[in-house]
Amino acid sequence: MDAIIPKVVFTLFGLPITSTVVATWCAMVLITIIMLALSKWMPSALEMIVDFLNGLVSSIMGENRNVEDYLPLLGSLAIFVAIANSLGVLPVLTAPTADINTTIALSLAVFFGVHIYGIKKKGAKGYFKGLATPGIMLPFEIIGQISRTFSLALRLFGNVISGELITAIVFGILPLVAPLPFAALGLFFGILQSYIFTALSALYVDGAVAINEN
Repeated sequence: MDAIIPKVVFTLFGLPITSTVVATWCAMVLITIIMLALSKWMPSALEMIVDFLNGLVSSIMGENRNVEDYLPLLGSLAIFVAIANSLGVLPVLTAPTADINTTIALSLAVFFGVHIYGIKKKGAKGYFKGLATPGIMLPFEIIGQISRTFSLALRLFGNVISGELITAIVFGILPLVAPLPFAALGLFFGILQSYIFTALSALYVDGAVAINEN
């Protein structure tokens, strides 16, 4: 149980800074360094990343959508979740997404982003009117919106934490044989979970935009 509970590393201005916060800072710094390095020395690689994310979102939302409007949110989520998940393979860090607080925060960003895009598309009145027709369905729509947000958070958290626990157990049993293959497997599943999280987020955004086109 201690392995999955964030530990307080130090205090800053009286506030406890946990291992999750430290790992999140490391992910942010790593993303910044990678993007700056790519933009300076390998701009074509950066273009490939943008094209891949654009293709991913387009494949879910459809070619008729102006996906560039949604790429800042969805692309940022994809990159952050991929890097954050991958930090778990390092022995000195834990994946920030192995903390339920992080995955809830990411899911809330998707939740608010979906409604912001929807309202921006056709205004608040038209958007909320289109959410549930007839109006008697509104309570069920609200329950669905909340439940899918928590489902998104729990799915990512559960997959990441289970992977870390399995890896830790195998490391303890086979410390000399397991590290490299399990590190590679951890990277693969980290990127896969990033893909799933982004795909579901794009699907929710597409649903909000589609509502406004009725």
